[in-house]
Amino acid sequence: MRAAPALLRLSCLTFASALALQGVSLAGQEEPAPRLRTRWAAQAATAAVPLGEYPRPQLVRPRWTNLNGLWDYAIGSAESAVAPPWQGRIRVPFAAEALLSGIEPAPAIGEQDSLWYRRLFATPPPRADERLLLHFGAVDWEARVWVNGVEVGQHQGGYDAFSFDITDALQPRGDQEIVVRVWDPTDGGYQPRGKQVGDPRGIWYTAVTGIWQTVWIEPVPALSVASLAIVPDAAQGRVRLTPTLRGDASASETWIEVIARAGDITVGRGVGAAGEPIDVTLREPRAWSPGDPFLYDLEVRLSQADKVVDNVASYFGLRDIAVGTDARGHRRIMLNDEPLFLLGQLDQGWWPDGLYTAPTDEALRYDIEVMKQLGFNAVRKHVKVEPDRWYYWADRLGILVLQDMPSGDEYIGSRDPDIERTAQSRRVFYREWSAVIRALSDHPSIVIWVPFNEGWGQFETDRVIARTRQLDPTRLVNGPSGWADRGSGDIVVRHAYPGPTMFPTEGYRASFLGEFGGLGLPLEEHLWRQEGSWGYRGFDTSEELAAAYVALVELLPPLYGRGLAGAIYTQTTDVEIEVNGLMTYDRAVTKLDPSVARAAHAPLFAAPPVVRDVLPSSEVTPRQWRYTTTAPAEDWHTSTFDDSEWSVGDAGFGAGRVASASMRTPWESQEIWLRRQFELDDDLPTGRLHLRIHHDEDVEVWLNGEQLVAREGLTNGYVDLPLAANTRQLVRRGSNVIAVRCRQTEGGQYIDVGLSVVEY
Repeated sequence: MRAAPALLRLSCLTFASALALQGVSLAGQEEPAPRLRTRWAAQAATAAVPLGEYPRPQLVRPRWTNLNGLWDYAIGSAESAVAPPWQGRIRVPFAAEALLSGIEPAPAIGEQDSLWYRRLFATPPPRADERLLLHFGAVDWEARVWVNGVEVGQHQGGYDAFSFDITDALQPRGDQEIVVRVWDPTDGGYQPRGKQVGDPRGIWYTAVTGIWQTVWIEPVPALSVASLAIVPDAAQGRVRLTPTLRGDASASETWIEVIARAGDITVGRGVGAAGEPIDVTLREPRAWSPGDPFLYDLEVRLSQADKVVDNVASYFGLRDIAVGTDARGHRRIMLNDEPLFLLGQLDQGWWPDGLYTAPTDEALRYDIEVMKQLGFNAVRKHVKVEPDRWYYWADRLGILVLQDMPSGDEYIGSRDPDIERTAQSRRVFYREWSAVIRALSDHPSIVIWVPFNEGWGQFETDRVIARTRQLDPTRLVNGPSGWADRGSGDIVVRHAYPGPTMFPTEGYRASFLGEFGGLGLPLEEHLWRQEGSWGYRGFDTSEELAAAYVALVELLPPLYGRGLAGAIYTQTTDVEIEVNGLMTYDRAVTKLDPSVARAAHAPLFAAPPVVRDVLPSSEVTPRQWRYTTTAPAEDWHTSTFDDSEWSVGDAGFGAGRVASASMRTPWESQEIWLRRQFELDDDLPTGRLHLRIHHDEDVEVWLNGEQLVAREGLTNGYVDLPLAANTRQLVRRGSNVIAVRCRQTEGGQYIDVGLSVVEY
């Protein structure tokens, strides 16, 4: 098995002005190393309040104060409870290692270090019937918070929002002081961390330490709405809300009114007791989908003793998601009771200037807009959780989200684990995954939970899936995405580079391609680092990339016809030294013409093609072939050649480790020659002839003496290769002969072929 060629290319984009971006004087100092930035970097660096938008679109109140901006910072001991002397200023909410943090050079924060923050703010004292809440969108990983020297709380978890009631710690007048201590061991710890490592390389990226989402304060009534659990029911044209309250709701006269609006028109209303589910039936219900991402507005009024004490705004999309069976018996993902092929991008959510944090809200939206322009209807948010506003834009713009849990301690699944560390890893995983699900479960765009990526930190798969279903029974659960399938979950998922391929369909799960593609194109002015850029397959020009992309996507419709329910292409953007994005890392260039991409994708959004096997492969049922490993006569591939002296064996033929191989007859030599005679009783069905094949490595195939294909390299599984239109005339009623030669140089080896007809 030959390795995919790596890419080694040149330089990264320099700053026109490091001075303007950093906001510091470099007089008398050595010019810092050039670092890549996006078009939004200067706006983020010069804003008094970066990312100033309301951070929680599904629970909105008009009174709030954004605390983003310049804070004091220092780096000290992880064990200390006392802040060290302040060392400079850091721009919140950008992690310390990010260019937009304003710290230059980026600090090296080890697992024995802590990162300290300090900020003064002014606020009028809350009224007697109010409390003041301090909100953090996300802090990686452990946060301990003081207000005016009083510790107000601690939190562990790098991906979920948290809040503290700071009312009792406020001074009666003057400035208030917030101090935050953050500890983040990155890959030295047991906590979920996604792709962060201390030593970035390959698919592993720069560590992210500290506050990386918006910090804000909000006065709320003493009795107030803390959260809304929103469950749509498109089939019944209704929505169910279960509000959670903060404060004393024991009084019998406490109740909640919910009003649903479509624009300015009230279309539904419901009333219920505090803390109880409230059903709202909608007039002329309109379903949410990627093609029509219609959102209803919600107003929630909390009343006590006939007085409205709290009023919040929210929204929802009316949609159902399930796995069902289509008219041909294939298991499909059903959106609003209709089968839909999910075609998405693997989205890491990283930025060259902000790392985990997009520089602006416009930038956050931009990625989703480009996905839609390219003709995708889905996105897999890969081992990262985004700020709430990213999901708002996914809801608003209309894209289906497969949400990963950020992967954590791989040691958890080892055969000889440290019992104490494993127990801690599992506790942290369950706590953080539960918090992520609860935080995001109101977003209609999220349709599939992905607790594990491949085998990264995978453990107790069935229990984790059951826990996920318990927390949210309204969505599908993938368990896991790629590699270490355990037979549970709603979808069974392959990863294949470049692919595409699929697992055979099952009786109850849908078959899904969770990662494929990875076609790399380095663009010299838009690289993260001068050397080491790579992709799973490498190209030199946009034209080469486009042709390869179209050829790759052309292999999906036959799989769609065989039951494939969706596919995720790697990936949205280049990330650090990976150059396999459809955009450059700085988002300056979209590498693929949107019209070309949309045209290639179009067959996947029509009815699935009908696939008929003329000569079935041995993927499921073994088929007998004649074969030899000794070079035969030159006419060995013709219809008249006498192969009666050849050996007989069941396909597939192979040795070693090969993905999705059904090995039945050993083949360990460098070359093998195969022949099979098959009968066609009727005329060939209408449609385009395809070669059903899984080969590792180089292969040549003949039909009735005429060569069909000659391919180098390998496949990661069974694919249906479209053949030229004139090859149909090679197939005749009666006897036919197919001949195959396969050559191997290293690694595992495998060969099996068949013929199919695909009719659109």
